[in-house]
Amino acid sequence: MSTITVKDGTEIYYKDWGTGQPLVFHHGWPLSSDDWDAQLMFFLTKGYRVIAADRRGHGRSTQSATGHDMDTYVGDILELADHLDLKDAVHIGHSTGGGVAIRYAARAAQGRVAKVVLISAVTPLMLQTPANPDGVPMAVFDEIREGTATNRAQYFQDFTIPFYGYNREGAQIKQGIRDNWWRQGMSGGVNAHYFGIAAFSETDFTNDLQQVDVPVLVLHGEDDQIVPFPISGAKSIKLLKHGKLISYPGFPHGMPATEAATINADLLSFIQA
Repeated sequence: MSTITVKDGTEIYYKDWGTGQPLVFHHGWPLSSDDWDAQLMFFLTKGYRVIAADRRGHGRSTQSATGHDMDTYVGDILELADHLDLKDAVHIGHSTGGGVAIRYAARAAQGRVAKVVLISAVTPLMLQTPANPDGVPMAVFDEIREGTATNRAQYFQDFTIPFYGYNREGAQIKQGIRDNWWRQGMSGGVNAHYFGIAAFSETDFTNDLQQVDVPVLVLHGEDDQIVPFPISGAKSIKLLKHGKLISYPGFPHGMPATEAATINADLLSFIQA
């Protein structure tokens, strides 16, 4: 098992397969690098080097007591990228991982990042504030905290329904996708999942989006029930220097799994451009 021990002693598990230009995948809450299976296999067969890590407290990484905040998440990736000496990499983030990817790109040394992709990302800011009045009310995130802290196993089962749009008329529910989400979630630490809610909901990525000077692709489902498109993808694209937006009518938050063929094709086109 490949791991790196970062400066506070936390072990970060990662996959590093193949050769060629490195593509680095950042997963969402409360999952693990396994959530990228469909993308890792697709790009591995296309001749790319694919890398994906389990965020601290998630998956096979240390269930650390501290560091469940966006700056620490990014610090762990900075150490991993230095350890692997990643250059000219494309960083691809889903949901919370989109925040990690864009903040990493804003802080990485020159030459480390070639492009960024934000998929169903939490950028620029999810939480409703006086400056962000159309954001999601704190009560919603408090409900996620309550469910995670007190009833995680059942709450995570239920969460998969809106996550994949399985509550929509005509949806073809795939139990394996739901089970895989639950498996990944339950493999992490409840404290990391609880405290990580603030990281994805209260972190403001406005400055990160404005600072990044490489091409950024924004992919977002218009029927995203977890990170609504009007407050995220639609706003992020306006803050980017070199941004491209593709929005998908009817696609859910978990579209990298449910709509992998479409997402992979658009990713490949952007990477090769």
